[in-house]
Amino acid sequence: MTEIKIRLATPEDASTIVSFIQALAEYEREPDAVEATPESIAQQLSSDPPPFECLLAEVGPEVQGFALFFHNYSTWRGKAGIYLEDLFVPESHRGHGIGKLLLATLARIAVERDCPRLEWQVLDWNQPSIDFYEALGTKVMKDWLPCRLEREQLSELATQGATVTLR
Repeated sequence: MTEIKIRLATPEDASTIVSFIQALAEYEREPDAVEATPESIAQQLSSDPPPFECLLAEVGPEVQGFALFFHNYSTWRGKAGIYLEDLFVPESHRGHGIGKLLLATLARIAVERDCPRLEWQVLDWNQPSIDFYEALGTKVMKDWLPCRLEREQLSELATQGATVTLR
């Protein structure tokens, strides 16, 4: 196999990123959930600072995987960490070390930035990914449950919040 090159995405990669997001949504059985567009991704990557960063895995001239991430914060550690929002390698390119290299590169970034944690979620039915992560030494935290507010429920709760001055 040709050498795998990992690089940070630029606004010019927005269409590629959205194509991976759409492929991941299909894999995760939510093909109609994607609202991101190449225009919105390009605009966000152009902002200072961008709300996320993205690693792209190139094999020859073709991008064959991505890892989209951003900083979170651990109150217990008192430091910023990295949250991996999406890691995806199309099925036709799996088994060549692309996903492992993307995750290892993100781990290197976390260590270089003095981040004590690299965190992400995996769907409970996605056993191939769970096996992949555990083989790398990942602790799959089965005692923590993700929570989410969105759309109408988020707006409804927001009406009960106090007004604060934000920077």
